[in-house]
Formats: sequence, structure tokens, C-alpha cells
Amino acid sequence: MKALVTGGGGFLGKAIVARLRARGDEVTSFARGAYPELTAMGVTVVRGDLADTEALRRAAAGCDVVFHVAAKPGVWGSFDEFHRANVEGTLHVIDACRAASVTRLVYTSTPSVVFGTVGHEGVDESVPYPRDDEFIADYPRTKAAAERAVLAANGPDLATVALRPHLIWGPGDNHLVPRIVARAKAGRLRKVGTGKYAVDSVYIDNAAEAHVLAADALSPGAPHAGKAYFISQGEPVAIGDLIDRIVEAAGLPKVTRSIPAGVAYAVGAISEVLYRAVGAKNEPLLTRFVAKQLSTPHWFDIGAAKRDFGYTPTISLDEGMKRLGVWLRSGAPATAY
Repeated sequence: MKALVTGGGGFLGKAIVARLRARGDEVTSFARGAYPELTAMGVTVVRGDLADTEALRRAAAGCDVVFHVAAKPGVWGSFDEFHRANVEGTLHVIDACRAASVTRLVYTSTPSVVFGTVGHEGVDESVPYPRDDEFIADYPRTKAAAERAVLAANGPDLATVALRPHLIWGPGDNHLVPRIVARAKAGRLRKVGTGKYAVDSVYIDNAAEAHVLAADALSPGAPHAGKAYFISQGEPVAIGDLIDRIVEAAGLPKVTRSIPAGVAYAVGAISEVLYRAVGAKNEPLLTRFVAKQLSTPHWFDIGAAKRDFGYTPTISLDEGMKRLGVWLRSGAPATAY
């Protein structure tokens, strides 16, 4: 199989690339960076931006499947930045698939596409998208628009599927874990509310495996073609416990300080107003979205992914934490992008 992975140098993209290469697939990575570690793996590295439609078409030429992982993540930035990368970029990937006669497209979405101001406990994929005015951050707003476009593109010539992995973590993480560890080391990490709100997460190897399984089983008319799927460990835990386990894996003490949920949300709202007023580029310590994510239950039923393309998380939470601890103690960087 010949595959194109957009964002192949990122945390999830690299894990997907490694899994494909381990079984002998031919892989091209499309990303803005050079990533010599991918070249060492035998990956063809094409440097480019999602705005470059011609470069995308060239990268997709001859491919059987495209994994569209690249995105602008995070909770801070202008709407235009998020829209260009997440919506327009995805439309360009769909166009490239059609131009290159690629027959399968696996899109990396997020459960945040259904997260407005209320939580979800054990819901399946039938839960609707929030109204546009119910989103409290541009990342989930634009990812929802992109997911809709991918699913609408499903048809007899291009089979599509959207996966929604939640809170991906593990060795090599350059986003979630480093942020938590850095704030813990600086004494700025707080639990929001009681910290007992159940949430889902997913270990990096499980998230990558879900993408490969979905791609392998995908074809026009397949049970999962044109649909979205939640991907997680299948074992929700209290958000406070998850944070404690991550900081303990880094050799740090559990978090003992907290802030009331309502106060955190208010601080996030005020911070957003002030930061936008002064045109600040750096991310506020708290935003409304982060406050809600830390103080609202959100976990999901992964039964559909198990049924339709055989996804089962093979690395448990406990095993994943052991591996994370080894990586962190090896001197892993404690800064996020």
C-alpha cells in the first residue's frame, strides 16, 4: 500500500507513519518541516503547506490512501488562522484526493467537534454537533466544519471516514504532557473544580492503530464509510487522576491545589477579552474552553469503532503510563509547541 500522511512529522502523524513503515508500506509525509527522522525511516518527505494545492496533488499522486492528520491545534489564535488550516486545508486535501484518484481518506478529527458548553457521558456518534454559537473556541468550531466536509465527500470514488481520538498522550508527546509537566514544575498547575469529572484519553499507539485499521477496512460502501468514530482507551478516568498520573510519571508530586470551576471559567473569559484587546499572541493561562474541558465530564462509547473496523485498545492505561514514565525519565523535553 502507498500512503500519504499529512502532518507526518507530528506526534500522531509520526506514529501512523512508523506503523505503516513497520509493515512495509510505502509512505510519503507532507508537512512544512524537514523531519530527517522520517527520511531515516525510508519515508518520502515532501515539504509544503496545506494552502498549496499543487504540492498536495503531487504528494498524493499514486497513493492508495491519505491520512489527513495535519491541523492547527490549540485553543488560542485568530479564527482566520484556524479556518485556513483546518477548513480550507481539509478542502484542499479532498481536492488532491480526487485529482490523484485516491480512493480512501482517513481524517483525524476530535471529540471536541461535539463539545459546546455541556459535557457528554458515554454518548455515541449520534450526539449532534453544537450550534455554531455554542462553540467556545475556534479549534473545535473549525474542526467540526472540516469533519462535515470530509464526511460529505464520501462517495463511490472516494471513501472517507473521520476518527475522533481524545487527549492523545504517550512517549513523544509534544503537546499535552509537556504542558502539564511544565506547569507542574513551575507550581502553576491547578485542578479545576473537584477534579472528579470522568474523561476519555487515548495512548498514542492505540490512536495510530485505529487509523490504520480504519484505512485497511475502508472502501465505498464499507460500514464505516462516510461516518465519524470516537477513539479512546475505553476506560474513562477522573480528570484529576489523569493529571496526577502524568505528573507522577514525570517524578513530580500530585497536584493538591485547585480553583473553583466557575472562577476558572470567569478567569478564562476575562483573559480572552484582555489578550485580544492587546493583540497578545501567546496563549492565556486559562481560556473558557480549557476551563470547561477540565470541569466537565466527557467520555464516549467506542462500540461502533470496535464493531465496524475492529478497533480495540491494546495498550492499557497502566501500561501506557509505565511507558510514559520511562520516556519522561529519559530526559524528554518539557516544552510544548
